[in-house]
Amino acid sequence: MRFVLLLLTSIAVALATGFGLSYYALTDGRLFGASEIGPWVSWPDLGSASPNPYSRGHLTREAALQLGRAEGLQFVATTDSAGDALDLSCTYVLEGHVPVSSFWTLAAVNAEGVNLAASGTELALRSSEIIRNNAGAIVISIGKALSPGSWLELAGTGAFSLRLTLYDTTAFSGFGSDNDTMPSITRGNCA
Repeated sequence: MRFVLLLLTSIAVALATGFGLSYYALTDGRLFGASEIGPWVSWPDLGSASPNPYSRGHLTREAALQLGRAEGLQFVATTDSAGDALDLSCTYVLEGHVPVSSFWTLAAVNAEGVNLAASGTELALRSSEIIRNNAGAIVISIGKALSPGSWLELAGTGAFSLRLTLYDTTAFSGFGSDNDTMPSITRGNCA
């Protein structure tokens, strides 16, 4: 009887571990094929002809059309640079340099993927519209509160994520010296 009980316990632990790791790999999976630069996460294998199984599972679960490897790369941030979750009750400043690319967009979405741009505004900021400082760095205010300069105006409540999509980029290709830098996300005032 003891043997049967130990066998059933071992099977239960193995199944829980296997299903738990599979769920993690399909929902977040940062340990499996993801690349992190500060608060930004990207899955560079998603656009390749044969992504690894974990990236393929993540792509299937997201059910979103991905850019091809030669077309571009998307970075997602769900936290600020201090590690706190992004919240629509706070304002943020995105500051720094973006990896070399021909063009990029920045959008804010909720957990369901719905764009959070305020009504009457563009759905995303484009690199061609951004004001840069003397060093060539971007400084973008993000939130509901009116801010000078480049501003991504948002509406809604709760948690959100930022999606920075780079088109025709050399990020993760080994070319260029700025490939490993991403803008920081600093929290400002919270309501």
